[in-house]
Amino acid sequence: MTSIPSRMTAPYGAWPSPISAALVAAGASPLTQLALGGADGSDVYWLAGRASEAGRNTLLRQRGARVDELTPLPFNVRTRVHEYGGGAYVVDGDTVYFSHFADNRLYRQAGSSAPEAFSAGGTTRHADFIVDHARNRLIAVREQHPAEGHAHPENSLAAVNFDGSETVLARGHDFYAAPRLSPDGSQLAWISWDHPRLPWQGTELWLADVHADGTLGSPRLIAGGERESICQPEWSPNGLLHFVSDSSGWWNLYRLHGADIEALCPMEAEFATPHWTFGGSMYGFLSSDDIVCTYIQQGVSHLGLLTVGAAKLESIAHPYQEIRELRVGPGCVVLLGGSPTIALELARIDLSNNELEVLAQSITELPALDYLSVPNSLSFPSNHGRTAHAFFYPPHNVDVQAPEGSLPPVIVISHGGPTSMASNTLKLATQYWTSRGIGVLDVNYGGSSGYGREYRDALKGQWGIVDVEDCIAGARYLVAQGLADPERLIIRGGSAGGFTTLCALTFHDVFKVGASYYGVSDLKGLDLDSHKFEARYTDYLIASQPQAEVLYRERSPIHHTDKLSRPMIFLQGLDDKVVPPQQSELMVDALKARGVPVAYVPLPGEGHGFRKAENIVRTLDAELYFYQRVLKLATPAGEAPVHIDNLPA
Repeated sequence: MTSIPSRMTAPYGAWPSPISAALVAAGASPLTQLALGGADGSDVYWLAGRASEAGRNTLLRQRGARVDELTPLPFNVRTRVHEYGGGAYVVDGDTVYFSHFADNRLYRQAGSSAPEAFSAGGTTRHADFIVDHARNRLIAVREQHPAEGHAHPENSLAAVNFDGSETVLARGHDFYAAPRLSPDGSQLAWISWDHPRLPWQGTELWLADVHADGTLGSPRLIAGGERESICQPEWSPNGLLHFVSDSSGWWNLYRLHGADIEALCPMEAEFATPHWTFGGSMYGFLSSDDIVCTYIQQGVSHLGLLTVGAAKLESIAHPYQEIRELRVGPGCVVLLGGSPTIALELARIDLSNNELEVLAQSITELPALDYLSVPNSLSFPSNHGRTAHAFFYPPHNVDVQAPEGSLPPVIVISHGGPTSMASNTLKLATQYWTSRGIGVLDVNYGGSSGYGREYRDALKGQWGIVDVEDCIAGARYLVAQGLADPERLIIRGGSAGGFTTLCALTFHDVFKVGASYYGVSDLKGLDLDSHKFEARYTDYLIASQPQAEVLYRERSPIHHTDKLSRPMIFLQGLDDKVVPPQQSELMVDALKARGVPVAYVPLPGEGHGFRKAENIVRTLDAELYFYQRVLKLATPAGEAPVHIDNLPA
């Protein structure tokens, strides 16, 4: 009989773990932007992020059993339209058209031939392409930046001819997205919106005839407005325009049938996610009457086959709890999915027999399941009778146990956006903490997507309040349940989540330490420095000017550093255009001056989010070291990965 080795005993936060920062950086290969192509639509295309190659995106294609990289170095298939990009390529049969990040030029690549540039690039960016076969051109969202100065760019819809010339098709609105040609090429649908709205607040769906010379007729407003968000217009094979609207309070499917708009499957579920990036797809057509769709209920994704004529939604079996996007091909659906024990992967499901084939994985070498923490889905009471939601990952490591009677430190994560959503898909960056004996609470605070419009609108005018209240409520809930040490509660967040983190530490005393990844500390500075897409976001999150001026000062942590006495580590890309470095540096200087323990990790060459493997390693190791020293979790050996100012001896 084989004896089972005994588990070693070690304090929470000091457990030896096989999940190193290097494994986190090397293991996570972002998979995004699916497409189908080839002669019969069975070739699968996707983008893979390469952290080892400065975070560039490369285009891969699977044809049969073979996978080819179509865009080797130096090509980076990426666009920065709206700064967040997406929709960086389109497939037409065996030809690919894509945007190269380094020069903003558009390239055409036929079959296995080398890419050839056909546009000027420079200060002109493009995204969200469709091919207009009848007129031998692309139609795209165009963003024209001024050559100098800080003026906002002009956004429009444009036709890009293959000789490099361009014609503007529609202009006058602040933003455009999702141009979609009807199957016969006679009509073009698209979405637009204007400041101060963001696309999840209110957009408009337009439809125009396409003339023989390629120009557009007078556009007709189909749906949408200031309080209705339209997403993902698509044409069915028989030429009916479909789209997603939240007019009911939930993002549901609709179609334009003659002069009528028909609800196809009314339910309290989200058939869309906020438009942060271009080209997202949550549904597609198996036939004119059959739609394969994914939808979110209580933070979990489902997959179904909607038969429109019968108004019937049948569940499609799959192993995932998050589906980020999908594409429908001949008899199959291709999707990006993940679950608590499955890192994000690309899979094809044969709809005739439900057989699933994994085509690519974001992490090819996973630790054994014995080292992984499987989250619990929690709902807990928050202020003013609200209910908030989160995923809790308890500390877990098969080799180690904590001393009896001790409680673990817990990191509360405030996600970015703030109109975003935490999912429970397996992430090594989370397991990095839990395998070391540190719990993680990933909070979907009021304002998060995935729970309907009312929940999303809970943050209207309340940024820095509702999000903070829900993170605090989650931490207190864990303490009350005996799942967290109240003296070792940590909060961390990036971007908008960094603002939540800073507010929680400045204005409340629940958390003992925090980490801000490119977090917002000065709301007025954010307005002054922000790019066009988010330039008026604070009108919704705080208030419109001039009423916002007082609230900006009340809620901006930079004006209340006298109240901040908790140790913090700041991690900041020096090329960040969304939240510039001074937002972090002002806070660091203030804490240094006040004698509060503080560390700063500036990263040259990184923007809003870190892409380079060496920087992912550096920031994780620095953050762990900071917690271990400040909270006295362990005595780290070797050279310190970050200097901590004002650290008591």
